[in-house]
Amino acid sequence: MTELIVYTLVGVLYATVLVIYLAMAPLIAVGRALGLTGQLLWLHGQVLVGVVHRRTPEYQVAHLPPYRPENEPEPAYRQYFHGPATRDLRTVSLLTLSRFRRTVSDSFTRTTVHYFGQPTVSRLAAVPFGLTLYLGLVLGVGTAAVLLALLGLLHTILVYVAQGVVRITAGTLRAVDRAVLRAKGLHHGMVCPQCYELVEYPEYECPGDGCRRRHRDIRPGRYGVLKRRCACRRKLPTLIMTGSHRLQGICPYCEGMLSDSTGLVPETVLPIVGGTAAGKTQLMAAMLMTLFDAAGRGGRPARFADRVTAAKYEVLREVLGIRGNTLGTQRALPRAHSLLLGKGRARRLVHIFDTAGERFTNLEDTDALRYARTARTFVFVLDPLSVAAFWQGLSGAQQAGMDRSLASPVDPELVFNQSTQTMKRMNGALTQSRLAVAVSKYDVLRRQPSVAELRPDDSESTRAWLVDVLGLGNLARAMEMEFREVRFFFTAAVIAEEEQVDGSIAPLVDWCLGSGRYDATTSADRVSMR
Repeated sequence: MTELIVYTLVGVLYATVLVIYLAMAPLIAVGRALGLTGQLLWLHGQVLVGVVHRRTPEYQVAHLPPYRPENEPEPAYRQYFHGPATRDLRTVSLLTLSRFRRTVSDSFTRTTVHYFGQPTVSRLAAVPFGLTLYLGLVLGVGTAAVLLALLGLLHTILVYVAQGVVRITAGTLRAVDRAVLRAKGLHHGMVCPQCYELVEYPEYECPGDGCRRRHRDIRPGRYGVLKRRCACRRKLPTLIMTGSHRLQGICPYCEGMLSDSTGLVPETVLPIVGGTAAGKTQLMAAMLMTLFDAAGRGGRPARFADRVTAAKYEVLREVLGIRGNTLGTQRALPRAHSLLLGKGRARRLVHIFDTAGERFTNLEDTDALRYARTARTFVFVLDPLSVAAFWQGLSGAQQAGMDRSLASPVDPELVFNQSTQTMKRMNGALTQSRLAVAVSKYDVLRRQPSVAELRPDDSESTRAWLVDVLGLGNLARAMEMEFREVRFFFTAAVIAEEEQVDGSIAPLVDWCLGSGRYDATTSADRVSMR
């Protein structure tokens, strides 16, 4: 009887305690749920920081390797929202799911072992407490799953919105860049001074120490918006207008170096056309000296656009200074002489092309004269000594006093006709272009009575002399039919007094490269010297 009473009292006491516990159990379950939820969210935060920021091996997935420059078409790191962001999103999702499963499994396993398998207290107390913890774990798993799903959704939305913004920004910047190039007349391409091709956009060489990796398309896109990071980790500007012009530009066709400021300023192409030994190279040297001498006297600023031009100019200046003969233009394609002329908005990149005379008379060679497509002002060097009528008009004494070896062996009409046909084949817009006819060797001609009284910059009298004295009326009329505007000049490419270029060169330079406003597509079309 005593035992029955004891068991009854114990049962009542246990039931009372159990009822009291059941009243507290929801708090315990909620506490365990919050603990598990916090633990899972903390693990997600660790994964997020590890994947996006630390990037250590434990936060990588084997089948989602990082983007590396050596595996890319360009030697650069990808812009974060052009691949790496979605890779990180997938990596975070996979690692979070893996750690979620492991943490939940470990939590249930520990609860089962401690309160059901090998309890350290009486099962009467362990089992109810274990069931409460089970309930808390279930609630925690459900709550954490919902929150993690929301965080994952938010992460996904942010990544794809950012991707859209970044790609739209890159596309907009590319469009703005194209618009700027169009405004500068460079939308058809920039001239390579080495191979004469039109370069849609330069390749650029990384200036990093010992790097020299070549970036084929540096514009905003997959590898950067405002900046891109080279494989050497050097940051490079992605737009000409934001600084890529300071990098060394490379022509994608010939791999030659482009001139300084290529793409930054409008370009003017000035071809010098003429037969062999007509005086093209000397005229070009005299024109360059005129520009630089004027800049030295406070005129329009001028500087070399590349080291090659600077080196060649020093040689040409020295040769002209001693009244020597310049080395004839090599038959191989020569590099253009490039200089930056002017300042501010009037600043432009000028390419002066001096090509061997043989290329104007050999049909198979003229295909290389691609610069004719962009030129809107041409200089035709006409050697009067190459015209038979000139010699026929001289007396025997006058002929004896002149050196026939100075004459070009090529008929100027042949050179002009062949050149214009070539330019047309190259889609050169001759009817929209201007032609300066430079009658060379004026230093020799002005000894003749028929020339002595003529002003070198008087176009009408110079034309009349060519027509009446040399019988080149057909040539003069052909020039005026082919070109929109034609001007005739007598030119002496020699050094005169006080180490200055002969004054006959300045009017030609002013007409071809006048200081007025002119755009790159029409060169100096709006400038004329009356």
